[in-house]
Amino acid sequence: MKKENRSTDRSGELRKWKTGGMIAALAASVAVFAVMVLMEKNLLAGYEKKTVFVAAATIPEGQLITEENYVQYFRKQQVDASCVPQDALSSPGQAAGLVAAWDIGEGVVLTEGMFRQLNLILAELEKPVIAGIRADDVCQLAGGLLRAGDRVNIYAVGEETASLVWDHLLIQQVFDASGNRISNGDRSTAAQRVNLYLDEADVADFYTALAGGSLRVVKLLE
Repeated sequence: MKKENRSTDRSGELRKWKTGGMIAALAASVAVFAVMVLMEKNLLAGYEKKTVFVAAATIPEGQLITEENYVQYFRKQQVDASCVPQDALSSPGQAAGLVAAWDIGEGVVLTEGMFRQLNLILAELEKPVIAGIRADDVCQLAGGLLRAGDRVNIYAVGEETASLVWDHLLIQQVFDASGNRISNGDRSTAAQRVNLYLDEADVADFYTALAGGSLRVVKLLE
């Protein structure tokens, strides 16, 4: 009878040992799996992607981005999240009305700091209008180097004096002698006709001075 009890006790202990071993093995497996999942998550985090805008082509300084041309200059692309600046452009609504502050190379991730906002620029004027200038001599228009988006000062030049009459005006568009529009990417054609943003209150004085042939436009280097 005692031998039978001892045998039963040993069998029970063996079952407990096996059960405990299985539980320990299961717990170890779960722990290893959790560690692997965590490691995988951390590794994938290092390769996390984010959708941003990059320059689809070189964006010339002063180029205005519109609904019509933003596809030409803006392209959506997924890049490593770790490489994305905080002010990166990421939605089409952010594109329209921007003016390139400098030449932006193709493939560059686009950020707010690379552009100026046209509506903020025009807010400097009480009632903005577009006025035009035509020069017979390109020296009157900074040697013909002016392009859309440039900031200019305008001087009234007399026989013995010169005075600043308008400052920090924004060029809206430029044209050659035949009236053909000059793109910002064209660095060689001389501008002889210029449209610029002006306050309506200054238009009369502007054209009075223009009629006297005394205006000189100077490009600001910003």
